[in-house]
Amino acid sequence: MTSTSAPVRLILASSSAYRRELLARLGLPFEAIAPDIDETPLPGESPQATALRLAAAKARAVAAAHPGALVIGSDQVATLDELQIGKPGDHARALAQLQLMRGREVVFHTALCLWDGRAADPAQAAQIENVQVQVRFRDLPDAEFDAYLRIEQPYDCAGSAKNEGLGIALLESIVSTDPTALTGLPLIALTGMLRRAGVRFFGT
Repeated sequence: MTSTSAPVRLILASSSAYRRELLARLGLPFEAIAPDIDETPLPGESPQATALRLAAAKARAVAAAHPGALVIGSDQVATLDELQIGKPGDHARALAQLQLMRGREVVFHTALCLWDGRAADPAQAAQIENVQVQVRFRDLPDAEFDAYLRIEQPYDCAGSAKNEGLGIALLESIVSTDPTALTGLPLIALTGMLRRAGVRFFGT
């Protein structure tokens, strides 16, 4: 652990409004900077490996331009029978996703990387973890899926359902060790990483 009494610059390597809102809950000053990386999965890469690789790549890319900072990278991949389910982008694709997941369990892999730019050894700079969430979708008719999508328009969300909003009504159960992981930034895992990096909470 690197202990410090001076404030350290904290950067969220993301353009996601959802991740910014989650990180703001910790009451720590931070900046959000979008990383410029290729997020295409590699051939034959497992969903978990994709999420872990991209979380680290996001953090590393931003850290390279901002030495000495603590940089948070996160990536989420949803899977059904090991098939990756990405962000739908539009209504038709979102409806197709919900139809595919109807009455079934989807696993969300939310990978997290904290890159410590103060580390003397770059090989020791990264803390990385994957938090899995098992989500079972309700067996609902197409009309309900369509109505939900028109209300909330979650076209930038993997799996087409915002659990922090009305999308919770589409879900039958959520099983995870970290309730914020499904929204995109596992705060329980992150606070542990930040503590190990010497970040203090509650002013002590």
